[in-house]
Amino acid sequence: MLLPDHLHCIWELQGADHDFGRRWSIIKRRVSQQWSGTRQRGASREARGELGLWQRRYWEHRIRDELDYQRHMDYLHWNPIKHGLVSRVRDWPWSSFHRLVREGVYPDHWGGSGDIDGCFGE
Repeated sequence: MLLPDHLHCIWELQGADHDFGRRWSIIKRRVSQQWSGTRQRGASREARGELGLWQRRYWEHRIRDELDYQRHMDYLHWNPIKHGLVSRVRDWPWSSFHRLVREGVYPDHWGGSGDIDGCFGE
């Protein structure tokens, strides 16, 4: 889920690979290398050579079971509504929601008819 100032994703790392931090580092570095760096940055970021595009931190959560997975998928698809960007989930174009509707996982109207309260246990 891509939003104007942050993103959400669910990954499945293979085997003994549990290095989420390294994955985020690679993503941030590659995107930053492609970005022009036109944003203003504060003295702290300037001193560290940071562009100011990314937060210095991230949050990880290990999915425990199918219910936990579903709640997290619902949460990330609901996020554009939570942030006031759209009034219906299907109106946010940068989301896996559209693929999951095509696959029959979600109905097209999910999160747009008042049927969801937006509380996903986050």
